[in-house]
Amino acid sequence: MASKRDSGRNRPSGPSGLLLGSAVLGALTAFMPGAGAAPHDVPDAATAATPLAATASAPPLTPRSTGPELYAILCAACHRADGSGGAADNAPSLINRTFLESASDGFLRTAVANGRAGTSMGAYGRANGGPLDDAALSRLVAFLRSRGPAYHAPKETVSRQASAARGAPLYEQQCRTCHGNVAVRGEAVHLADAGFMRSATDGFLKHAIANGRPDTKMLAFSQTMKDADIDDVVAYLRTMAKQPVPNARLPAPTGHEPMILNPKGKDPAFTVKDDRFVGVDQAHEALVAHRRMIIVDARPPSEWSQVHVTGAVSIPYYQPQRLDQIPKDVTVLAYCACPHHLSGTVVDTLRSHGHAAAFVLDEGIIEWHRRGYPVVAAPGVKPPPAQPSAQKPPTPLPVVAPKAPPPTPQAPPPAKPQAAPH
Repeated sequence: MASKRDSGRNRPSGPSGLLLGSAVLGALTAFMPGAGAAPHDVPDAATAATPLAATASAPPLTPRSTGPELYAILCAACHRADGSGGAADNAPSLINRTFLESASDGFLRTAVANGRAGTSMGAYGRANGGPLDDAALSRLVAFLRSRGPAYHAPKETVSRQASAARGAPLYEQQCRTCHGNVAVRGEAVHLADAGFMRSATDGFLKHAIANGRPDTKMLAFSQTMKDADIDDVVAYLRTMAKQPVPNARLPAPTGHEPMILNPKGKDPAFTVKDDRFVGVDQAHEALVAHRRMIIVDARPPSEWSQVHVTGAVSIPYYQPQRLDQIPKDVTVLAYCACPHHLSGTVVDTLRSHGHAAAFVLDEGIIEWHRRGYPVVAAPGVKPPPAQPSAQKPPTPLPVVAPKAPPPTPQAPPPAKPQAAPH
């Protein structure tokens, strides 16, 4: 494989956000119906005291893997070993006090099972094509719960007089810069997600806005906004739940799809950044030119079944044994939605097995899809919101504000004295 090596990457690290919305938990194929996994709905003292281990030190997955083991293997890559978030772009903290104290177990389960459309957070529930059964979900949720305060239903309530029209300009002024809008992603958690808004209660939303997220950019707005103003912002957030959520899926991958694209084609000649990253434009050119390569989708199969790069084969990052099937003389591009962490795990594994021509597809499936490059997508799946750009600022949210009263007539200014004629 001919390639040129380049350097000069600068990768921003996404901060911990306001609300759970990025990749929370991975998928686990070992947890199949009837596997006999022991229930761990309530963590014992040993589980609660167990630190969050790094992925490298985690034991192999089994049907009885504990919550800490599952987290270390599946979640730490994006949310950090301590759960504080930010290892991957937009991955929020899962141990933040104001988050855990206001997020019910049902909210956590829904986030894991249904995911967040158009983000790095995949759908891992069995009903959505993911591999997690109820027992696995319970262990993961119980372990997350053990990392912080117990859940207490938020006391905050939203007035019936709250107005989305009044809340729209407040969101524009106070929130959009970090959280984006329907058209553009922000650096914090994407709030314009209908699935998220349908599972979050008014109390949860108001608690987050009023109390913030300590040790993050999310301030406690109760210090700077009136209670009625916060109610109006919540009312505006509710308008985001009116977006359609695509539920259609492609047939699940069988694991026997052809691996090598264009087996008789020439090898691609990539300019590689940091000896690791290949840009989506280069990858697209190689695909159009029918170059010989393998494209690996490192996400859970449920995400492959929503949308994937044309010709990509599904090999989830948590199934490294399947990478042994990849010939070492073929160039491999791996992608995810993080956009580098899970695909990076696959590339690291391939290279450790002697595969020299394994690279990460820079910015992953989300940027590929945004640019309109070839994908296979389920009906209703649209490209994700754009990322902020220095050249093109985010599109403002639609503001439906009351009409301003007409200006008060003012008396005309006094006439200037005219100079006397000479």
